[in-house]
Amino acid sequence: MVSLHRKLLLWLLLPQLVLWVAGGFLTYRLAATYANRAIDASLAQASRALLRQVKPIEQGLLIDFPRAAQDVLEADPNDPLMYTVSTPPGHFILGNENLPAPPARIERKLDTPYFYDGEVVPQPDPSGTPKQMRIAALYVAFGDISAPQQTMLVQVARSSANREELARAILADTLLPLSGLVLLMSVIVWAGIRAGLAPLARLRREVESRAPGDLTPLKLDLAPIELRSLAGALNDLLASVRHHVGAQQRFIADAAHQLRTPLAGLKSQTRLALEAAGDDVQRTRLDMVHQSATRSAHLVAQLLTLARAEPGAAALERTRFDVHRFVREVAAHLVPRALRAGVDLGVDAPAGEIPVHANAALLREALTNLVDNAIRYGGRGAEVTLRIREEQGAVAIVVDDNGPGIPAADRERVFERFVRATEGGDGCGLGLAIVREIIERHHGTVTLGDAEPHGLRVTIRLPREPQP
Repeated sequence: MVSLHRKLLLWLLLPQLVLWVAGGFLTYRLAATYANRAIDASLAQASRALLRQVKPIEQGLLIDFPRAAQDVLEADPNDPLMYTVSTPPGHFILGNENLPAPPARIERKLDTPYFYDGEVVPQPDPSGTPKQMRIAALYVAFGDISAPQQTMLVQVARSSANREELARAILADTLLPLSGLVLLMSVIVWAGIRAGLAPLARLRREVESRAPGDLTPLKLDLAPIELRSLAGALNDLLASVRHHVGAQQRFIADAAHQLRTPLAGLKSQTRLALEAAGDDVQRTRLDMVHQSATRSAHLVAQLLTLARAEPGAAALERTRFDVHRFVREVAAHLVPRALRAGVDLGVDAPAGEIPVHANAALLREALTNLVDNAIRYGGRGAEVTLRIREEQGAVAIVVDDNGPGIPAADRERVFERFVRATEGGDGCGLGLAIVREIIERHHGTVTLGDAEPHGLRVTIRLPREPQP
């Protein structure tokens, strides 16, 4: 997955890195150029000083080069100055014989020093490693009317190591503060990108923190212009989804409501027909019709409850009531149903008031569905117990039964609509889906577990205080 933050940081830091490398290269080249100029100036000065020690006379040249002057030229033991005087050029008369001759490409102008690079094998070991040298060559003419004019070549050389060392020192002194500046700019760029993408991160957190059914518009108060178009498109999409979901819920609610009356009439008529029927075959068929009508009426009631419980329905009205009393009332209402099914229904709760903020009608539907499932699938002789526990910041309502239970692999799937964990019974597969919808609208949780010694435990956890 590509990170926009990382991508922007890369594209902003990459030019800085390229500029840093280019700046280092240009700095080194510039430092080498100025170092060459400084060395060339010193070599030119040394060559002219050496030239002054060689004086033309009538019969030849007078070399006035005392040992003290030679010691001055070679005073640096780490980088001694090497020199050669030859006349005509190439015929050695003074200095070091192993200095390379000037390249042929150099145009020989008198009294003008030329500079070039060359390799010199150190003496007295001719097999030693050649050293890179910077060499100055100066051609001069000497002679008068009585003697033919001749050319003399004066060469002065110094190691290139000093030049490179100076260039590297200048490069290091330049790149060190430049590197600190690039690092500081990188931190500033990183902080700027982080601050620039902060509204996008806030939008992401707002979307991620929403409940699955929350289709309210996103807040655009502090969003920048570039983000407003995206948030506006999302709000348009949410509005469209909200409209279609609302239409679907209204259709389900209207259809279920329209079906309730004819189904109730059908149940009543089949019951009357059963009482009046004398033929066993007719009674069996009427009983099947009555059971089908009962299941259809139950399905319609569940659909109505589901439509009211979904997040897109009307705003949830909460009131403060006592959970202890509420659970006992629900249990008392279902006792006749439990007795007809041969199930022992009871309540195990601590004494005292346990307040909670919730919608009592919807919570009653959820708890009724859980107890009804326990009675329906527990089987004759089963025990169903409602328990209440106080937890930190929450109230837990537990429904235990010692029936067959639900396999662990199916416990998450049974919360889906029209999914049943067993083929037995006459349920429609909406009960647990309704329970989850109702509890999630209260910002609570519902979980399935194992009861002791066997059976199913359903735990509802509700926050004590109302959540926004």
